[in-house]
Amino acid sequence: MRTAVVTLGEIFELRRDVLRPGRPRETAAFIEDGHPQVFHIAAYEPDGTLAACATFFPEQLKGEPARAYRLRGMASADAVRGQGYGSAVLRAGMDEARARGAELVWCNGRSSARGFYEHHGFTSVGEEFQLEPAGPHYVFVAKLS
Repeated sequence: MRTAVVTLGEIFELRRDVLRPGRPRETAAFIEDGHPQVFHIAAYEPDGTLAACATFFPEQLKGEPARAYRLRGMASADAVRGQGYGSAVLRAGMDEARARGAELVWCNGRSSARGFYEHHGFTSVGEEFQLEPAGPHYVFVAKLS
């Protein structure tokens, strides 16, 4: 599988379809998309079809002095879920964040994805919280070496 740093236009429809199904298009737009240091990662199936995506942007984690990038808007197409495309965009995004000087990556991740994040070196920080309308979440943090 191939990953690449891409434009927002390349990944926006997948982000919307997976994370905001049935909701207005603008609900999938993040204010962070306009940050000058934002980057988007895409993973592609062998035939070139977009399979997964994620967005990363510089944002400090409260109480943490390390230079950080935040992960947001990670999505995998239903047809490829569980086939490693989400892992591919996460690894590629962490590598790109490290190359841009980040010392850690963090996100508000769904509680149901805890095993996925832990498998990739993240730890949960703090208590579980509700993020509407998505449901229960944790803050997950991964130190980059």
